[in-house]
Amino acid sequence: MRDNNPFEPIETPFQSHPPQNVHGWERIGSLAGGVLMMGKGLRRGGVIGLAQLAVGGLALARGITGHCSAKTLLEKNRQNLSAARARIEQAGDELSRMKANAEAATGTATVTGNDSLNSPKVGL
Repeated sequence: MRDNNPFEPIETPFQSHPPQNVHGWERIGSLAGGVLMMGKGLRRGGVIGLAQLAVGGLALARGITGHCSAKTLLEKNRQNLSAARARIEQAGDELSRMKANAEAATGTATVTGNDSLNSPKVGL
């Protein structure tokens, strides 16, 4: 939770600006590819041209804004996967320690040959 700063403006869903996650050559490539695809779509015409125009517009918007929602989703999933991998490795390390402790505890145990199911202790 953020600390409440009285001088910090309150952001509403309509005013919030998503963080930029497309930078450098990737952003330049989106701009160039968007312009190229829109030009091809305008020249081609028809349904395929309209699809090219739409994809070009999306790429151009990605380059202009510097934000890609798909990339944000992929990065979030990658972070979740990394966190899950870390938890699995931690559980594996803990299991190894438990196994070593169990082996150490049973290594010094001796077996008397007394089966408590067949010959239970008297007086309990």
